[in-house]
Amino acid sequence: MSIEIKISKRRISYKIAMNFMNKRVQKIKENKGKELLWILEHPLTYTAGIRFNQNEILDKKIKIINTNRGGKITLHNPGQKIVYFVVDLNKRKKDVRKFINIIEKSIIEFLAIYKINAKRDKKNIGIWVNEKKIAAIGLRISKWVVFHGFSINVNNNLNHYQKIVPCGLDNKKITSVNNESKIKIENLENQLSSILIKNIEKF
Repeated sequence: MSIEIKISKRRISYKIAMNFMNKRVQKIKENKGKELLWILEHPLTYTAGIRFNQNEILDKKIKIINTNRGGKITLHNPGQKIVYFVVDLNKRKKDVRKFINIIEKSIIEFLAIYKINAKRDKKNIGIWVNEKKIAAIGLRISKWVVFHGFSINVNNNLNHYQKIVPCGLDNKKITSVNNESKIKIENLENQLSSILIKNIEKF
């Protein structure tokens, strides 16, 4: 099965990205579209998943976009890489937990390129480095089509997290590739997409 790889060099607004992704989800449900892996960045944006609480907004002046993904409130900003996918589990294995494991494994494998020893946490979804979160995962599934995706903090401004309780966590427990590695960050999108495609195609 072939997965379309889309890499956007310019920043894409959250609403435009959601509109594009939702249309692709519908096409796949109708057997009219290809599965998708999309790597991009958003401008500064705060989004809330279906499990967020109002008390997780520390700065009441910020604008929050409500989404249909799982998880709580989080941040997207320049320097953070977003990976959205639309994958049809009807044509693979109908096992969401195993699919999440593949995503977690792929992120850990990618971070190892930068000599970062990252781990998953059975109690808290996402990827962690020394008890600090470096990648957040938020998925939704509809008729066995899984979509939304994950974010990795690469070289973004982590101070923006101070306006929220990110993913229900103390904002001091957030880190980035730039903070954890001295290796020059380059060719990131190709590294990440090749690892993800390799692991998803085995599923």
